[in-house]
Amino acid sequence: MAIRQITIIGTGLIGGSLGLALKKYGFDGRVVGCDRDQVLEQARRRGVIDAGETNPEAAVRGSDVVVLATPVGSIIDLIEKLGPILPPPALLTDVGSTKAEISARARNVFGNDIKQRFLAGHPMAGKESSGVEFADADLFRGGVWLITPFEGQDFHTGVCGEYASLIESTGARLLAVDPARHDELCAWLSHLPQMVSTGLASTLLDVLGDYPEASAIGGRALREMTRIAHSPYSMWRDIALTNTEHIQQALLRLEQRLAHIRENLRTAELREEFERGNRFRRE
Repeated sequence: MAIRQITIIGTGLIGGSLGLALKKYGFDGRVVGCDRDQVLEQARRRGVIDAGETNPEAAVRGSDVVVLATPVGSIIDLIEKLGPILPPPALLTDVGSTKAEISARARNVFGNDIKQRFLAGHPMAGKESSGVEFADADLFRGGVWLITPFEGQDFHTGVCGEYASLIESTGARLLAVDPARHDELCAWLSHLPQMVSTGLASTLLDVLGDYPEASAIGGRALREMTRIAHSPYSMWRDIALTNTEHIQQALLRLEQRLAHIRENLRTAELREEFERGNRFRRE
């Protein structure tokens, strides 16, 4: 069946960018948004959606695909709320930044029908600024869109396959990974960098917050290191709550590495650390 209507619940940065990308790259069906009234109005003005509803149950009516683009905690709640009322063969999917708890909740709701009814996904894209006003039709171009399929799930066929093709049309590259492995990888490659940036910016505020020229003196390197410290806590709260153990492990390993560097500022070990860092960037 051809996908004729897609509902995006949460028309902020990611949901809004998805709406713009679908329209720019060939989806000629209807896009329905679900959010607060003022957000929906902005989304309409920007051409993100064709119609909007504030009520999720009303927003999903008649849709072939429903995309949950809210923070992780809300995604888990919405799976519980919308799963039982979505008629087959409608597909429920998400863009959550952690996957193990989302996948577990979806399995509880859909049971044996899980492979046809739910597709867990996570676009590795974003900005430090949230909101539909920052939505970008090319946000996903050149990036990876992670899929965490259930055992035996073929996301290249049926509605899953049609939706996957739409995602690829936006310029994203699909990559399948196990949900638990996803959360481990993202703890290192996404969540740890965020915590480092936040911790660095917070420390600088403590030490140099009353010195107005600090940012200018720090230059480009400081701006790059602290750019994502502007990210909203409202999004990262749920990530920390649903991937706590992996993030803790990553932070501990980094703490140990930083301690090693601190203790070897005047030894040859420091050169070795720089060489290791250079090798990671090269590879």
